[in-house]
Amino acid sequence: MREDICTIPISEIFEENDGCPICRMYERAEKRIVEYILGDAMMEPDIRIATNKVGFCQHHYDKMLSTRGRLQLSLMLQTHIDEINKGIFSKNIFVPASKKSGRAAKISESCFICDKIGFGLSRMIETIYRTYENERDFREMFNSQPQFCLPHFERLVAEFDKKKMKKYGSEFLQNLTRITTDYSKTLYDDISEYCTLYDYRSRDEKKASEEVLNSVENTVNFLTGRRGE
Repeated sequence: MREDICTIPISEIFEENDGCPICRMYERAEKRIVEYILGDAMMEPDIRIATNKVGFCQHHYDKMLSTRGRLQLSLMLQTHIDEINKGIFSKNIFVPASKKSGRAAKISESCFICDKIGFGLSRMIETIYRTYENERDFREMFNSQPQFCLPHFERLVAEFDKKKMKKYGSEFLQNLTRITTDYSKTLYDDISEYCTLYDYRSRDEKKASEEVLNSVENTVNFLTGRRGE
């Protein structure tokens, strides 16, 4: 599998100002890898061997079922089930039930697409640090983002390495914190106003903005790190 199949140019992501940029990275990487799995990957034996052993999570099965690649998915399921039958349900008296259970758990808890997205996202986050340190235009795009969701704020702070951002590391953290703090406070104001809409005394006083009407969904997305499916 090509290592860059689920990576996206960083500038392409940060040129937009819509939601959390790391969430956008995830969504685009996910879209690319799903399309790849149901397309070119069908012709790559090493990919089929890997998907036969690992499988996919419920979320990504749903993603693939919602596309037009039903035949491709059925072919992968055919060989994946065959792998399970041979590895778990074969009539081998020397394999205890506990070991079969462990093999089943390993498959149930794994996902080929999640693994590849995780790999790609880690590389892209490293590129964010490096590009912020070295490119002024990117720093301006980063600093003008409207928000970072809470999980991705945490990840960007946790994986930050001052040794790799000697010149602009402090500025990076300050702006990341400023953006996330300001957005969190805005969410509080919006959802507080939304709550007042159910108070009969103020219901007709003014028309709510779109941000207020969407404040519940926006707050959930901020807290969980994923925009609505």
